[in-house]
Amino acid sequence: MKFMKIGSRPDTFYTEEATRCVLIYASPTFYIIQKFAYELYLMVFNLQCRSVISDVPSDLVIQINNISYLLHKFTLLPKCGLLQRLCSGSDDSSTITLKLHDIPGGEEAFELCAKFCYGITINVCAHNFVPAFCAAKFLQMTESVEKGNFVLKLEAFFNSCILEGWKDSIVTLQTTAKLTEWSENLGIIRKCIDSIVEKILTPPAKVTWSYTYTRPGYKKSLQSIPRDWWTEDISNLDVDLFRCIITAIRSTYMLPPQLIGEALHVYACRWLPDTTRIRTPESSVSQTEDVFEKSRRILEAIVSMIPADRGSVSVGFLLKLLSIANYLGASPVLKAELIRKSSLQIDEATVSDLVFPSQSSSSQHFYDIDLVVPVIESYLMRWRRQPPETVENTQLIRTIRRIGKLIDTYLQMVARDKNMPVSKVVSLAEALPDIARKDHDNLYKAINIYLKEHPDLSKADRKRLCRSLDCQKLSPEVRAHAVKNERLPLRTVVQVLFFEQDKGSRATDPRMLTQELFQREKQMQISRDDLNKLHLGGDEQSVSTEGLRRTPVLESSSRDNQKKKRLEKNLQQLEIEIEEVEAKKGAREDGSSGSKLDPKKIIQSRSRSDHGRDKGRER
Repeated sequence: MKFMKIGSRPDTFYTEEATRCVLIYASPTFYIIQKFAYELYLMVFNLQCRSVISDVPSDLVIQINNISYLLHKFTLLPKCGLLQRLCSGSDDSSTITLKLHDIPGGEEAFELCAKFCYGITINVCAHNFVPAFCAAKFLQMTESVEKGNFVLKLEAFFNSCILEGWKDSIVTLQTTAKLTEWSENLGIIRKCIDSIVEKILTPPAKVTWSYTYTRPGYKKSLQSIPRDWWTEDISNLDVDLFRCIITAIRSTYMLPPQLIGEALHVYACRWLPDTTRIRTPESSVSQTEDVFEKSRRILEAIVSMIPADRGSVSVGFLLKLLSIANYLGASPVLKAELIRKSSLQIDEATVSDLVFPSQSSSSQHFYDIDLVVPVIESYLMRWRRQPPETVENTQLIRTIRRIGKLIDTYLQMVARDKNMPVSKVVSLAEALPDIARKDHDNLYKAINIYLKEHPDLSKADRKRLCRSLDCQKLSPEVRAHAVKNERLPLRTVVQVLFFEQDKGSRATDPRMLTQELFQREKQMQISRDDLNKLHLGGDEQSVSTEGLRRTPVLESSSRDNQKKKRLEKNLQQLEIEIEEVEAKKGAREDGSSGSKLDPKKIIQSRSRSDHGRDKGRER
C-alpha cells in the first residue's frame, strides 16, 4: 500500500480541557460566569475542543459536529479560499466562529487539511485519500488560492500512485461509498473503475502486482497466475460498485462468460448467507430486517448480472441462489427467474447440488425437496412443448434419462429423512414422464429405503408410494428382491410375479405364482384359502401401473395396443380380487365374517374372456 508524506513539523494538535477552553474567551470581569456557562455548554452538547500548541492566542473557531477547533486565521486563511470568503467582512482582531458541519469527511478530513496548513506531518494513503481530497475541494485549497496547495498534491498522488496500483485502486473505490456524490462529481469513482477494469483485462502473464487468491491448494510461488486472479479483491466492494465493474468488463466482450460467472460466485459467497449451514428458522431471529433487505438487494443484483450464456454459472450455484432466495423471502419474480435458469441446466446437476436443508418454518423434515420439484416441473414444461420429431431425438432422450437417474438417486437420499412426508416423495417421483426412466431399479431402491425408514406407514400410503413403480422395468435381480420384500404392498408383489411369469423366468404353470405368495403368508397375515382365490393368468406381456403419467415416444401398432388393453384389464381384475381378499382379512380381524369369493366364477369369467379372444384371433 503506497502513501504520501507531507509536512515536517511534529503533531501539536491536542484535546483541551473545558476549563482551558474558556480561558481563551474569558475576560477578568466575567471569568467565573463564562467558565461555568462554557463547561455547561460542553457537557450538555457532549462537545470537545481541539487546538494546537502555540504562543499566539486562537482567533478562529471552527465547529464541526461535536468538536470545536481553536485555530489561527493567519495560518488557515492563506490556503483556504472558503475561509477567506467567510471571514472577509470581519475585523482582523476579533475571534470568528464558523460552523462547517457539512464538510465532506467530517472532523477527521478537516483536521488533515488543518495540519497541512500548519505544516504538520501527515500521511495520505488509499484509506484516507477520498475524505481528504473532498474536504480540500470543499475548503477550496486550490492553486488559484496558493501555489503548491493541498488539492494539487493530492491529485498528483492519486494519478501517479493510487491509480497505478491494484489494491490501492480498490481500497480507494471502496472508501467512496461514504462520499458517493462527492466522489462521483470529482471523477474519483470513474477513474478508479477504469483503472481496475484495465488491470482485469490485462493478460495473466503480464500481471505484476499483488493480488488476493485463497483457493484451496493454490500456491503463488509454484503455479502460474490464474485467469480469475481478480475476483476475490473486487468482492470486497459495495454491490453497486461491483455491478459497475462487471458491467464495464462485459461491455468489452474480452472475457468469457465463465469468468464473469466465477466473479459472481465469489461475490455471492462473500456477502450472501450460506443456506447449507442454516437449518432452523430460529437462526434468523437475531437478524434484523435491514440485514435481510441488504441481502435481498445483493441477491437481485447478482441474478441480474448472470450472463445468458449456458454454462456461465453452474447449476449448483443457481440452485444455491434459489435456496437463498427462499430463505430471504425474495420476490416471486426473482424466484421464478432462478427456477427457469436452473431448469435449463438441471441435466448437469449432481445429487450434492440438490441437497439443501428445508427453510420452511412449518416443516419438520431436513431436506428441502420443495426446492427441486419446481425446477423439474419447469424443465418438463419446456420439454413437453417440443414437437414429436424433436422428442425422439437421441440426445434429448439421453438428457431426460440423465435427469431421471439424478432424481431417483436424490430420492434415495431424502427417503432416509424420517420426517419426510410421503406426499412429497410421491410428487417428485411422479413428476417425471415414463421415458425419463429406462428402468425403475433406482426408483425401487428409493421406495424400499423409504419403507424401511418409515415402518409405521399406513397401507394406503404404501400403495400410494408404490404406484409410481413400473414392475416391467425392473431388472431380474430387483424383481427377485421385490418378491421377497415384506415391506411392499401385496398388490405390488403380485404385479412383479405376474410379469416374472410372463418373461418366462418362472414356471409356465400359473399355480407357481400362487406358491410364491404362500411364502408371504405369515408376513401378510392372509390365509391360504384367500390366496388360492387369486387367479393369475400367464398370457400377458406387460403390466400397467396406477396413476403413472406416460409420454410415449413411438406409436405402437394397433395389435399391440389391443393386447396392452387386455393385459391391463386382466391385471386390474387381479387387483380387485386382492382388495377383496384384504378386505375380508380386515373384516375377519374385526370379528365379522367376510364376503365369500367364488373362485370358479372368476376362473369361468376369465376363461370365457380368453376363449372370446382366441376366436377373434382365429377369424
